[in-house]
Order: sequence, then C-alpha cells, then structure tokens
Amino acid sequence: MMFTSSTVGGVFRCSAIAQRKNGDKAERGFPEFLPVEIERVRDRATRRMAQRIERLPVKTSLLENCILSSCVKPLQRTGGRPVVLLHGFDSSCLEWRYTFPLLEDAGLETWAVDVLGWGFSDLEQLPPCNATSKREHLYQFFRSYITRPLVLVGASLGAAVAIDFAVNYPEFVSELVLIDASVYAEGTGRLSRLPRPMAYTGVSLLKSIPLRLVASLGMYNNSSLSTIVDRTSVSLLHCLLPWWDDATVDFMLSGGYNVIADINQVKQKTLIIWGEDDRIISSKFAKKLHQDIPNSILHMIPDCGHVPHIEKPNAVASLILDFVCKKGATQQIPELRKESYRPDLDTPLHIL
Repeated sequence: MMFTSSTVGGVFRCSAIAQRKNGDKAERGFPEFLPVEIERVRDRATRRMAQRIERLPVKTSLLENCILSSCVKPLQRTGGRPVVLLHGFDSSCLEWRYTFPLLEDAGLETWAVDVLGWGFSDLEQLPPCNATSKREHLYQFFRSYITRPLVLVGASLGAAVAIDFAVNYPEFVSELVLIDASVYAEGTGRLSRLPRPMAYTGVSLLKSIPLRLVASLGMYNNSSLSTIVDRTSVSLLHCLLPWWDDATVDFMLSGGYNVIADINQVKQKTLIIWGEDDRIISSKFAKKLHQDIPNSILHMIPDCGHVPHIEKPNAVASLILDFVCKKGATQQIPELRKESYRPDLDTPLHIL
C-alpha cells in the first residue's frame, strides 16, 4: 500500500524557509541549530548521530507555516518496511544513538523522529503541543516523507505516542514495538490543573542538573557515574532551545497522554521489550500489557533498567530485527555486529 500526500505542494512551498533556517553544518560539524553544548559531549555515537540531525518542513493545520521538524533520516531507502523510532517524554532522537546505527547497518530503513514539542524542531512559532497535535504532526510527517506502512517503535512515553497513532491511523502502522512502555498513566494528572505560573516553575526543575542526574540514576542499571553524567548531558541538550519551556508547559496543562482505553484496540502484531530491572515502570506492567494486547510477544532483557535501547542496544536491535524479519522481509538481513555498542568516553566529561 502506498500513500500520497495532499501536503506535498505545501512541503515544497516550505523548502525555501527550510533552507534559510536549517543552514549548513557549522565548521564544528554539527547542524547550526543544535546548542553549542553538543561540543562538550564526548560520546562518539552521540556526536555521530547529532551530525545527521536535520529539519524537514512539515505542513500541518496547526500553523500557517510549515514546522521545521527534526529527525535523522536513513542513508538510503530500501523499499522494505521502514522502522520509525520515537523517543520518550522530554527527550530527542539522540535517545536512539546506539540502537539506530545497529538497525541501519543491518539493512533496515531506519528513521528517528522527534515528537512535536521536544527534540530539536524549530518551534519559534509555537504550535499546540497536546497529544492530538503530536499525532497530527506525525501523520503529516509520515505522509510527506515515508509514504508507506511502517514499523512504529516507541520507548517509555513514546510507546503511548505509538499506540495513540496506531489506533487512529492503523493503515500507516504494520507492526508495533513498545519498549518499557509508559501507557497506564492517566495523562499528566493533577499537573494539568496547576496555575500556569506554577507549571512554569515545575517545568524549570525538569532541566535542572541535579534532578536530571537523580532521574538518570534511576533509569540505568549498573552504569558508572561518568557514563551517567554524559548521558545526563545528552538528555539536557534539547532543553536549551528557547521554546522548550513553553512547549513543555503546554503539554503538561493539556493533560498529556491517556491511552489506557486504546490498548485493547491495538490490532497490529506487537513486540513488547522490557528491562527486568526497570525501577521507573515495574516489569509487572510488561505482563499486563502482554495480556491486554492479544497479538503480542513479550521479551524481558536481564540486568537492564528503563532504557534498554541505551543500555542493551544489541539485544534491542536483535529483537527488532527478528520481529521484522519474521513478518516477511524480502531482503537478507546481515547479522548484527558482535561487539557491544557502548559509549566511547575517551576525553574528560563535562556537565552542561
């Protein structure tokens, strides 16, 4: 099945804006729209991924102008089912810096797309950043650039984004992959009722270094302090963009994602991946999700916390490859590289 886009003309009309605002890569080798603090990150996988981030114009009903939307595109289109990676809450496509290259090297057409309101998109003119707007933005992005059914992969809150999209646009999603899925929360709950000034105060704490470090300590299993510090630096990069506070407050006050009622409507075959030692979302929810999605497979990853795609990227990539291949891939998938894909910390670390 192929999809055609009624917005293609709009995308072309936006191309001049994209060229002006994307700019060429700066001499430092990174896109000019990335914060200069990317230079302080020493992890080579992060730096390689960051160098490939670009902004593509996406025409939506949310704004008169196109939204210059950040993503990492595949190096080549394979003709097979594309794999699209969605990051978690308040994150960016850099979350996939270890798993993305493994999938790409194995021959899959792999995309990492920033969810509207997070990541590195140009939101100088801020659209609504609620769940409905995020869904429309993904819909228009997929219509404009991918144009055929895809394997949608969501991690943590990205799993809720993926379920929401798959239920509303089932023709676009051939299979789902949900990683340590945050899908049983009732949105942002009481936070949605905060007065706006208090919401801004709370959001400002999200980008504080101490809070991020504490959160990172809870996310990872058996990681060194130096590794956690570098991962914290990466997790803060998108927060340095000038519209981050406004976009995050808008999402919080909108109520966020509540997909509890949508879970049993998922019809796609679904792969559920979960870190056995997840201290953020208990593995008991993995078993519940497996029960609630009838056509699902559950794989637990031992000695792993909340973000297997960062801690155990080889295991995650192998599971995704096996899942996609068994669904009838026509090409021969090369074996994954044997060595562990791990952060390369060859120079002193600096916190942002």
